Amino acid sequence: MRFFATAAKGTEPALRDELRELRLRGVRADRGGVHFEGQMLDAARACLWSRVGVRVLVEVASFDAGGGAALYEGTRAVDWTTWMTPKTTLAVRATCRSSQLTHSQFVAQKTKDAVVDALRDRFGERPSVDREDPDVLLAVHLARDKATLYLDAGGSSLHERGWRAKAGAAPLRETLAAAVLRLSGWDRARPLVDPMCGAGTIAIEAAAWSRHMAPGLSRKRFGFERWASHGDGERRAMTTMREEARAAAVREGPPVLACDVDPHAVELARDNARSAGVEIVFERRDIRDLAPLEPSGFVVSNPPYGERLAADAGLYDELARALSGMRGHSVALLAGTPAIPAAMRRALKRDADRWWLLFNGPIECRLLVYAL
Repeated sequence: MRFFATAAKGTEPALRDELRELRLRGVRADRGGVHFEGQMLDAARACLWSRVGVRVLVEVASFDAGGGAALYEGTRAVDWTTWMTPKTTLAVRATCRSSQLTHSQFVAQKTKDAVVDALRDRFGERPSVDREDPDVLLAVHLARDKATLYLDAGGSSLHERGWRAKAGAAPLRETLAAAVLRLSGWDRARPLVDPMCGAGTIAIEAAAWSRHMAPGLSRKRFGFERWASHGDGERRAMTTMREEARAAAVREGPPVLACDVDPHAVELARDNARSAGVEIVFERRDIRDLAPLEPSGFVVSNPPYGERLAADAGLYDELARALSGMRGHSVALLAGTPAIPAAMRRALKRDADRWWLLFNGPIECRLLVYAL
């Protein structure tokens, strides 16, 4: 079977490395995500263990679809009884690019009609549509008049870890935080500090990652566990996989420190960490009071950058001056404004050692990494 794990734009290399660590086969990065191959249990493993992946999609069919009729006939030709019955609820979402069909809502509607008509022909009744919580979420990707149909194995975005009781003013998605940590080069052994922690996402992801806590364990069930194809054997296999994941977690990990000047943010982050089941040291601390770690470690942070949170003109200079004193440390900053690398350049007299172009939602960012 062929799968495609989606990722935030720019994080594909991090997801590729993660899926290779999971020993999945045929791993290949592409725009928007990473391809891999295997059996449904491999997709289940990706859903359970991937920190960076946003969705895990199962490829069902691919065919030419230069018009509405071709899209309908190609979709209807698929044997949907493998995954659905009339009692199964369905939702369809679609994306279109460089094709004759340009309206995603029309593509989704035409695809849905073909699926329910095929099932009605087989069973004499049709499944219901549930856009909020469907048993089967079908994704249609139409590019250059070629349609590819996918089933969403997770059922919903994998960034939803289940621990975020409250969000700050500009929450960073858990999947992006995980990608930032991986791209930063953190070895999961040295101490780590986020001096502008906000809701605590980076620190919580770091603590969970270093303790081998599977991010999908908080979910009662994934999308594929609601499909008609998920029988007793598959249920037993998933029970075993979850038990093994729980057993793989360790109690100890490197020290993780999270600080923020805002006391409300510190309390919010502490509550989130408690829900996530990780131990983190939280402190209310101004960036100017940042002190080197013992032993030296990593500084990883997502400073505020104006679009979602107001940032003082002098904040970045204070941040850069504080970081310049962290000799022997590695620093990774998710910079959503050119003012951040400019301030770092003034303080360090040099540019970042390496950087990646990432997107925090619609905001173009640079992940800047310095070895001090």
